Amino acid sequence: MNTAAPIPTAARWLGFAGLLPFAAAALLALTPNAPLHTLALPALLAYGAVILSFLGGIRWGLAMAANAADLPARLALSVLPSLLAWLALLLAPRAGLLLLALGFAAMLLLDQRIGDAPAWYPRLRLPLSLGALAALLLGLAA
Repeated sequence: MNTAAPIPTAARWLGFAGLLPFAAAALLALTPNAPLHTLALPALLAYGAVILSFLGGIRWGLAMAANAADLPARLALSVLPSLLAWLALLLAPRAGLLLLALGFAAMLLLDQRIGDAPAWYPRLRLPLSLGALAALLLGLAA
Protein backbone atom coordinates (compact mmCIF):
# COMPACT_ATOMS: atom_id res chain seq x y z
CA MET A 1 0.00 0.00 0.00
CA ASN A 2 1.42 3.38 -1.04
CA THR A 3 1.02 5.63 2.01
CA ALA A 4 2.46 8.56 0.06
CA ALA A 5 -0.39 8.52 -2.48
CA PRO A 6 -1.70 12.06 -2.80
CA ILE A 7 -5.17 12.88 -1.54
CA PRO A 8 -7.32 13.61 -4.59
CA THR A 9 -8.08 17.31 -4.91
CA ALA A 10 -11.86 16.80 -4.98
CA ALA A 11 -11.77 14.68 -1.82
CA ARG A 12 -9.63 17.26 -0.04
CA TRP A 13 -11.78 20.24 -1.06
CA LEU A 14 -15.11 18.56 -0.41
CA GLY A 15 -13.90 17.05 2.86
CA PHE A 16 -12.68 20.34 4.26
CA ALA A 17 -15.75 22.19 2.95
CA GLY A 18 -17.73 19.69 5.00
CA LEU A 19 -16.14 21.14 8.13
CA LEU A 20 -17.70 24.56 7.47
CA PRO A 21 -21.14 23.70 8.93
CA PHE A 22 -19.41 22.23 11.99
CA ALA A 23 -17.37 25.40 12.50
CA ALA A 24 -20.28 27.76 11.85
CA ALA A 25 -22.61 25.97 14.27
CA ALA A 26 -19.94 25.75 16.98
CA LEU A 27 -19.09 29.45 16.65
CA LEU A 28 -22.77 30.42 16.76
CA ALA A 29 -23.22 28.28 19.86
CA LEU A 30 -20.36 30.17 21.53
CA THR A 31 -21.82 33.59 20.63
CA PRO A 32 -24.97 34.18 22.72
CA ASN A 33 -26.05 37.38 20.93
CA ALA A 34 -25.48 36.04 17.43
CA PRO A 35 -28.40 35.67 15.06
CA LEU A 36 -29.55 32.06 14.97
CA HIS A 37 -27.77 31.31 18.27
CA THR A 38 -30.74 29.25 19.47
CA LEU A 39 -30.44 27.02 16.41
CA ALA A 40 -26.71 26.42 16.81
CA LEU A 41 -26.74 23.35 19.06
CA PRO A 42 -29.59 21.60 17.23
CA ALA A 43 -27.86 22.35 13.92
CA LEU A 44 -24.53 21.03 15.22
CA LEU A 45 -26.24 17.92 16.54
CA ALA A 46 -28.14 17.28 13.29
CA TYR A 47 -25.13 17.86 11.04
CA GLY A 48 -22.91 15.69 13.25
CA ALA A 49 -25.49 12.89 13.04
CA VAL A 50 -25.64 13.15 9.26
CA ILE A 51 -21.86 13.03 8.87
CA LEU A 52 -21.42 10.16 11.35
CA SER A 53 -24.02 8.22 9.33
CA PHE A 54 -22.11 9.08 6.16
CA LEU A 55 -18.95 7.58 7.65
CA GLY A 56 -20.84 4.37 8.35
CA GLY A 57 -22.02 4.39 4.74
CA ILE A 58 -18.42 4.55 3.56
CA ARG A 59 -17.69 1.41 5.56
CA TRP A 60 -20.78 -0.30 4.09
CA GLY A 61 -19.55 0.48 0.58
CA LEU A 62 -16.03 -0.74 1.29
CA ALA A 63 -17.39 -3.95 2.82
CA MET A 64 -19.56 -4.62 -0.23
CA ALA A 65 -16.66 -3.97 -2.59
CA ALA A 66 -14.35 -6.29 -0.67
CA ASN A 67 -16.98 -9.07 -0.48
CA ALA A 68 -14.84 -10.87 2.10
CA ALA A 69 -15.86 -13.87 4.17
CA ASP A 70 -16.57 -11.56 7.11
CA LEU A 71 -19.06 -9.50 5.06
CA PRO A 72 -22.00 -9.94 7.49
CA ALA A 73 -19.93 -8.71 10.44
CA ARG A 74 -18.53 -5.78 8.46
CA LEU A 75 -21.99 -4.75 7.27
CA ALA A 76 -23.34 -4.98 10.80
CA LEU A 77 -20.50 -2.82 12.09
CA SER A 78 -21.11 -0.28 9.34
CA VAL A 79 -24.66 0.45 10.52
CA LEU A 80 -23.59 1.24 14.08
CA PRO A 81 -22.64 4.86 13.31
CA SER A 82 -26.13 5.52 11.94
CA LEU A 83 -27.77 3.94 14.97
CA LEU A 84 -25.53 5.95 17.29
CA ALA A 85 -26.34 9.14 15.38
CA TRP A 86 -30.06 8.44 15.56
CA LEU A 87 -29.83 7.85 19.30
CA ALA A 88 -27.89 11.11 19.70
CA LEU A 89 -30.78 12.95 18.04
CA LEU A 90 -33.20 11.51 20.60
CA LEU A 91 -31.18 12.74 23.58
CA ALA A 92 -30.92 16.19 25.10
CA PRO A 93 -28.59 18.31 22.92
CA ARG A 94 -25.57 18.18 25.21
CA ALA A 95 -25.85 14.43 25.78
CA GLY A 96 -26.31 13.96 22.03
CA LEU A 97 -23.22 16.03 21.26
CA LEU A 98 -21.20 13.95 23.70
CA LEU A 99 -22.44 10.72 22.13
CA LEU A 100 -21.56 12.03 18.66
CA ALA A 101 -18.10 13.04 19.87
CA LEU A 102 -17.55 9.51 21.14
CA GLY A 103 -18.78 8.13 17.81
CA PHE A 104 -16.40 10.35 15.83
CA ALA A 105 -13.51 9.39 18.10
CA ALA A 106 -14.28 5.69 17.58
CA MET A 107 -14.54 6.15 13.81
CA LEU A 108 -11.24 8.04 13.79
CA LEU A 109 -9.52 5.12 15.49
CA LEU A 110 -11.11 2.63 13.08
CA ASP A 111 -10.36 4.79 10.03
CA GLN A 112 -6.67 4.88 10.90
CA ARG A 113 -6.55 1.08 10.51
CA ILE A 114 -8.92 0.63 7.58
CA GLY A 115 -7.42 -1.76 5.06
CA ASP A 116 -9.84 -1.64 2.13
CA ALA A 117 -9.83 2.12 1.58
CA PRO A 118 -7.36 3.99 -0.62
CA ALA A 119 -4.06 4.74 1.11
CA TRP A 120 -4.88 8.45 1.30
CA TYR A 121 -8.19 7.92 3.14
CA PRO A 122 -6.81 7.67 6.71
CA ARG A 123 -4.69 10.78 6.10
CA LEU A 124 -7.78 12.70 5.01
CA ARG A 125 -9.94 11.40 7.84
CA LEU A 126 -7.51 12.50 10.55
CA PRO A 127 -7.88 16.30 10.20
CA LEU A 128 -11.55 16.01 9.24
CA SER A 129 -12.40 13.90 12.29
CA LEU A 130 -10.36 16.17 14.57
CA GLY A 131 -12.19 19.20 13.16
CA ALA A 132 -15.58 17.57 13.74
CA LEU A 133 -14.56 16.55 17.25
CA ALA A 134 -13.36 20.07 18.04
CA ALA A 135 -16.65 21.55 16.88
CA LEU A 136 -18.71 19.05 18.89
CA LEU A 137 -16.65 19.70 22.01
CA LEU A 138 -16.95 23.47 21.52
CA GLY A 139 -20.69 22.97 21.27
CA LEU A 140 -20.59 21.10 24.56
CA ALA A 141 -18.69 23.99 26.13
CA ALA A 142 -21.19 26.58 24.89
